[in-house]
Amino acid sequence: MIDLYTWGTPNGRKVSIMLEEVGLPYSVFPIDISKGDQFTSDFIRINPNSKIPAIVDHEGPGGKPFAVFESGAILIYLGDKTGKFLPKEPAVYYEALQWLMFQMGGVGPMFGQAHHFRRFAPEKIPYAIERYSKEARRLYGVMDAQLKEREFLAGPYTIADIATYPWAARHEWQGVDLGDFPNVRRWFNTISARPAVKKGMTVP
Repeated sequence: MIDLYTWGTPNGRKVSIMLEEVGLPYSVFPIDISKGDQFTSDFIRINPNSKIPAIVDHEGPGGKPFAVFESGAILIYLGDKTGKFLPKEPAVYYEALQWLMFQMGGVGPMFGQAHHFRRFAPEKIPYAIERYSKEARRLYGVMDAQLKEREFLAGPYTIADIATYPWAARHEWQGVDLGDFPNVRRWFNTISARPAVKKGMTVP
């Protein structure tokens, strides 16, 4: 059994989608980040960085409970644990990790800043809105070029797609019309139709 500590954010939904895709049993523990639940001592024992998501695998290495934080690390851990969505063939394995790092280092931070300055900042800062909106569009362009010849980012469906999809699901928050990126739109619609994705996107 896996305990999932999460909230309804793109990073949180990466892990709920992955758990649904691999079919592992899990329990959900909502961490309301709007109320500061992530700063409680109980949660800090699981993730010292006070961020969601995090998991505790009660059948971790050596059969002992094992905590994992950072969404990308959790996806790799679950992929290795189950042998699913992280192919062992070296070329595909590293291709998937490349695109996972692209999400972790680019898509997540830049889309997140676009969300903040376009929707949540207490004052409108035109420079910040333009900077992060333009960078979001650039990253969509990189994805669109990659998806021109491939169904998914690394070829087959992998943790790279699972990580990126919940951020693309908020494309309107980034001021992006997926019609401008037809290959991304096709990829997005394909993933949206997956039953595990539909269920994972509702957690918590």
